[in-house]
Amino acid sequence: MTAALRRYAEIYGLMLRNSLIRDMSFKANFLLWIVVELLWFLGQIVFIEVIFSFTDSLGGWSKWEMVLLIGTHQLITQIFQAFFYLNLADIPELVRTGRMDFLMLLPVDAQFATSVKRFGLDSLVNAAVGIAFVLAALWKLGLVPTAGQIALYVACLGPGVMVHYAIMLLLATVSFWTVRADGLLHGYYTLLNLSRYPDSIYRGTFRFVFTWVLPIILVANVPARALGRYAETPWPGVLQLALVTAALLVITRLVWLAALRRYGSASS
Repeated sequence: MTAALRRYAEIYGLMLRNSLIRDMSFKANFLLWIVVELLWFLGQIVFIEVIFSFTDSLGGWSKWEMVLLIGTHQLITQIFQAFFYLNLADIPELVRTGRMDFLMLLPVDAQFATSVKRFGLDSLVNAAVGIAFVLAALWKLGLVPTAGQIALYVACLGPGVMVHYAIMLLLATVSFWTVRADGLLHGYYTLLNLSRYPDSIYRGTFRFVFTWVLPIILVANVPARALGRYAETPWPGVLQLALVTAALLVITRLVWLAALRRYGSASS
């Protein structure tokens, strides 16, 4: 490991430690958020039960395949919330109050410092709920994934998280021009839920936009297909997810650098 990577790892470790100490200082709030997220997730399962009381499939997906998809959506969303959501949602406030100056003065990349300064342990705990429902769905479907399928599923989780990160950071950078962008960030949290439905139900321009431009639909569908009955042909989706994730991260970096130049000129 190079000296630069070692320094970044040490700084991230300190930020992670401070976040854990902060969460444990307010245990009641920590437990309350776990309960709230759990109830919201159970509400989705009830929603699925209601839908499948009237039909046998949704876009060709059975009830337990939908549970597998929703469990995967829950897992990816909670990992994203644990590591990035709080930080990205805070960017408009940092810009508005001028506190972004302090992060820009740190001896690390400003995007890194802004993206990882806080960590939500409660969301990581709730990610385990998603894993439990994925396992339950596999059991009900009578599926036993191979080691290769499991490895591919886990590998697809990272790009899924980074898609959410890249899109939300793009929306957050709007605040460098408009000062406030809270509405956009909350709106994206609603769009994020598109990934909990089968990609087969989407058509036309809507499907193109949310699989190639803002590839939210791919986030949970690709890994779920890697484990489910579509496991024999997951590679087109995996390749598409990898390509759009890489493109989004590059675009996000360029927009972020342009936003910092805008911020610097406004404060000088």
